[in-house]
Amino acid sequence: MIATAHSNGDASLTARKVVVIGIVALAVAMGIGRFAFTPLMPLMMRDGSIDAATGATWAAANYAGYLVGSLAASRLGRRPMRNLQWALSGVAASTLLIAFVTTPIAGAVLRFAAGVFSAWVLVLGSSWCLMRLARQGEGRHGAWIYAGVGFGITVAGVLTWLGGQQPAWILWLELGLLAAVGAWYVVRAVPHARDELVAAAGRTPHRDNRWHAGLVVCYAAFGFGYIVPATFLPTLARAQIEDPLVFGLVWPVFGLASIASLAIAARAAPTSARRRVWAVAQATMAVGTGMPALDRHLWSLAVGALLVGGTFMITTMAGLQLARELAPANPTPLLARMTSGFAVGQIAGPVMVWIVGSHSLSGADGVTVTSLVAAALLFLTATWLWRSDRHPI
Repeated sequence: MIATAHSNGDASLTARKVVVIGIVALAVAMGIGRFAFTPLMPLMMRDGSIDAATGATWAAANYAGYLVGSLAASRLGRRPMRNLQWALSGVAASTLLIAFVTTPIAGAVLRFAAGVFSAWVLVLGSSWCLMRLARQGEGRHGAWIYAGVGFGITVAGVLTWLGGQQPAWILWLELGLLAAVGAWYVVRAVPHARDELVAAAGRTPHRDNRWHAGLVVCYAAFGFGYIVPATFLPTLARAQIEDPLVFGLVWPVFGLASIASLAIAARAAPTSARRRVWAVAQATMAVGTGMPALDRHLWSLAVGALLVGGTFMITTMAGLQLARELAPANPTPLLARMTSGFAVGQIAGPVMVWIVGSHSLSGADGVTVTSLVAAALLFLTATWLWRSDRHPI
């Protein structure tokens, strides 16, 4: 059971406010803490502040931090709000400090820290918001908190697109200040809310263990599949045209597609069809992930951004809400395991590009082979999800 606390601060947390808190938290953690480096990497390479090898190292450091953070997140679930607020502050600080980095090692350390804090926010924020909404009888609104990821990606993408003529360090400073404002809002929004302590989560029936493992595998395939376009799309687009006002559009398109698709899915998809919604999204993502393997023209990259961006948050929403259904008393441990699988997958993607490819971020061989493998894994797991819908969880 969940021990609850009542105070004036708790009473003021309507379902609408809980959703807004979740949106802001995920926008800061994922849109900025996790993904701001994607549109900024080609600009930093343009400025000469990093080279391709340093960019790959920083990206890998962030993925590794995300894995470490997701593995540790289940230990933080007893005081979710306090730890969530600290993690958001960490995202803001690690983003701001990137503006003043003078060595590759310092940048890698900060990107690692941003990955840790981002994972904590995703797991703790999702868990707290979904539990709070369920307790208020408003669980149907839980899908909307994941719009925060697309919103954050869009804001970061538009800022770097419109400000692409500025030095990259100024853009890091601006994004860090935005993250600080978002963290401040979350802290101020729940000044009196007490943590909901999990007194006894209870055991999950043994018959559900296979579903737990299956969801973790599917979520890991999702992490592996989306990471190639999410990492390399702006860089591949810059290889086609140097103007940041043109190649920089790829990332805002990714974010806007994720928001639009999530809005449609949240309204149209019945709860009973969630696994099939995930299956269709995962299969569609497979097509978008395979686009760089088929064609490198700007139009093809834009289509890939639409397909992957348009299914990224649907998959996130469906996966984490399924975890909430499987472990209603305390979803944090299962959410953490799924996020860990996702982190392993997203680390494996760039590593495979590096092993197979020419050690260049736009090396055709590495991106092509990895994209094809990712597309195959996405299709296989989509098939499993579709077929599993015939069996009740």
